[in-house]
Amino acid sequence: MLEKQVLRIPVLTYHSLNMDSNEYAGNDHVALREDLRLLHQSGWRIVPLKQVVDWHQSLIADTEMHNAVAITLDDGTEFDYHDLEHPTLGMQRSMFNILCDFRDEAGGTQPGLSVSSFVITCPDSRAELDKKGMVGKDWWGDQWWLEAQASGLMSIECHSWDHNHPALDRVAQQDQLKGDFTAIANTADCDAQVAKAGDFIQQKLNGQRPTLFAYPWGQASDYLLQQYMPGHQSRHQFRAGFSCEPRLVSKDDNIWFLPRFVCGRDWQSPSQLISLISD
Repeated sequence: MLEKQVLRIPVLTYHSLNMDSNEYAGNDHVALREDLRLLHQSGWRIVPLKQVVDWHQSLIADTEMHNAVAITLDDGTEFDYHDLEHPTLGMQRSMFNILCDFRDEAGGTQPGLSVSSFVITCPDSRAELDKKGMVGKDWWGDQWWLEAQASGLMSIECHSWDHNHPALDRVAQQDQLKGDFTAIANTADCDAQVAKAGDFIQQKLNGQRPTLFAYPWGQASDYLLQQYMPGHQSRHQFRAGFSCEPRLVSKDDNIWFLPRFVCGRDWQSPSQLISLISD
């Protein structure tokens, strides 16, 4: 007797800041454009990330999720939404406009086309990161969030208050332990990095609250993962959390630590991507 196949779903992650060249392996914009076409040609259906969560919670049947793949973006710079002139690589087509181009190419054959942009929320932290890690042109704003959300092609989700980023002068961690999200390990720090971030996005989206959280660097403390996220849902109001563990999502996975593949780390070419997700 043949063993019954267990459905597992790939979630792919890109970073619009990853631009070292204008070639696939060095530019996530180029990679996304080529990957969308290859996924489509290979018979994959691109679905909203929330649909993967619904399936994981048995709100959607397995039969509706065969050949489904979800796409996410991390950090939420304006390269997610706006075409911008890179200082050395020239004009870069935004992730959003790459989606628009692909939608037109696909001609309605990808009706679920959508990506989730996980954004860093603190305005001061984004401004500081823009000056220290980009080129200081205010390319880490939030003015585009509402328009992106309204487009139907991109949902704005949460990537924490300040990423507990090591480049920041101060972070929302009581002991200033930076560069490691496992340091977010008590209720006060979790409220500051998770619940407060959700509140900020909700305000910017005119009352629409994010429901998905992606941990910076894919890291979560035991307290955050085992107590805060499942035990304080009324405070933060998220439905699921995402790591960067390089696996396909299965129903056996913890809803607060669902895996994702990361472009550049887990695959560096279209053929590697198809091999990776066709397990």
